[in-house]
Amino acid sequence: MVTVENREQRIRESTSKIESPFVLDPTLCLYSPQDNVDALTHPRIAEWLDFIGSDYEPQLPEAERRVLLFMPCTKTKPYPFSTEHQAINQRLLDSGFKPTERLYLPQELQARLEPGFSPEVLNISPLSDGKGTVIHRMVISEPMAVVPYEHIAEYQGKKSPATAYDDPGLFEKRGNAVSPWRENSTATQVSATRWKWGDEERRHYVLMHNVMADVLAKFIARVGHHYTDIVAWVAPGLTHRSFVIGKGERSSNKVVATRLVGKERMALIGANDHLGPEQAIECLPTLDQCKDAVERLAARLNIDIGHATGIYARGGANATPLALPEMLDNLVARIGRGTAA
Repeated sequence: MVTVENREQRIRESTSKIESPFVLDPTLCLYSPQDNVDALTHPRIAEWLDFIGSDYEPQLPEAERRVLLFMPCTKTKPYPFSTEHQAINQRLLDSGFKPTERLYLPQELQARLEPGFSPEVLNISPLSDGKGTVIHRMVISEPMAVVPYEHIAEYQGKKSPATAYDDPGLFEKRGNAVSPWRENSTATQVSATRWKWGDEERRHYVLMHNVMADVLAKFIARVGHHYTDIVAWVAPGLTHRSFVIGKGERSSNKVVATRLVGKERMALIGANDHLGPEQAIECLPTLDQCKDAVERLAARLNIDIGHATGIYARGGANATPLALPEMLDNLVARIGRGTAA
């Protein structure tokens, strides 16, 4: 087990998450909320945020419906090679969507795909069903906020930071999202492998959370007119959903609205708090859809709900519940009909 006290050890662990031919940038290994906030001024990240905030414009084919589909970032880089994105993209392909351009990740990645996955899962162009609907995929990611699929590997003639970073630093429940080597670390060790956040971890979490939500909202306000539907396929209860949802949505999503820092309650602001109803991001799956997915999973495998819940928690394709077929039914229905399943 790799301990968290040694940054060099953690960087070695991070290296395994980057698939060749891409290479980890050790300066983009962000192991705590403090690391995340510092990353906002990192040259590669600051340049990316400027690109997303000012220069980027989607290049999309004409279509009756254009769906902006946000997907979660993954520990595996590049994202489309992760088991989660492979499962989601294969389901979209199986539902009749096809790439609109010959824009692929490197061929050596295709050679390493597991059986059952089409090479098209590594195509990063928009998808079309040929019937009037185009899906434009993007990734919600800290510290970059938004990563359009077509710029996962490069942008403006430069290598994208999206294939060179590792950022487990906002996942408090994992118990290792800390940087005890930092002078401003206030985390306390509670076991050989687990740590508890202190005030500075919680404070920096809120700061980073709200910056990411603000960048996401400004991005949607600037380019949202290109789309008829804006959907985020993000797991309930996790940070990516918290980046998106507004104050009025938090209770129904079972996502906290504040963090206690010392004696102060600091508010978590989501992108939808900044956006009007016409541009608000719809978060799926709903909690009811998650419950239904567990029940249908139990029926498919002919097991009881308890066992199905355990499989659900481990996720589809050894990833997250977002990759389970029963969950993806909801995504396909939403995109196909234009209304929630």
